[in-house]
Parts: sequence; structure tokens; C-alpha cells
Amino acid sequence: MTTKREFNSFEEMLSGSDIPVLVDFYADWCGPCQMMIPILEQVNLQLRDRLRIVKIDTEKYTQLASQYGIAALPTLVLFKNGQPVDRIEGVVQAPQLVQHLQTLI
Repeated sequence: MTTKREFNSFEEMLSGSDIPVLVDFYADWCGPCQMMIPILEQVNLQLRDRLRIVKIDTEKYTQLASQYGIAALPTLVLFKNGQPVDRIEGVVQAPQLVQHLQTLI
């Protein structure tokens, strides 16, 4: 289950988080991005106490997408202490994604 929250800025959201933040850069028209929705829900169920998942629509937030060099969709970027520490492009199945993230968080 996802919750929508408003922040004054992306940086405020990152710096205000006491746990790592996994940002899903996506677009509504992107088929692989739609495939990631149930995968990220599974990841959230397994890692919800250790990780926050945030979705950023690259069509609405083009400046953020270019700031972080998003060229392919979907792209997942893991932020720790407000800084990007890992990037995953394309669809990754939930078990592999959970295993990968557990080594980083």
C-alpha cells in the first residue's frame, strides 16, 4: 500500500527520512514501469521498516529526472542520508531486488 505525501522539495523529503529511500523514476506510458508496481509492493512488504519507496513521475518532474541523469525507465535510485548510492535500470524481480537492497541498507 502506498501513501501520497506532499513535500516542499525532493531534497526535504530525502533529508527528512531516517531510513534509506528508494526512488522509482517512472512514467505512466511506460510498460515496464507498470510491471514494477506489484514488484515494488512486494519489496515494500518485506523491507517496509528498513526502506521507504517513493515514486517520481518523470513527466511531471522533468527537472528532477534530468538532475539525476534518468535516461531509461524505470530507473530505481537508492538514497542514503540524502545522497544517491545505487541505481538500477529496467525491471528487476522482487526476490532479486530485495536481496540486492538488503546488502545496501
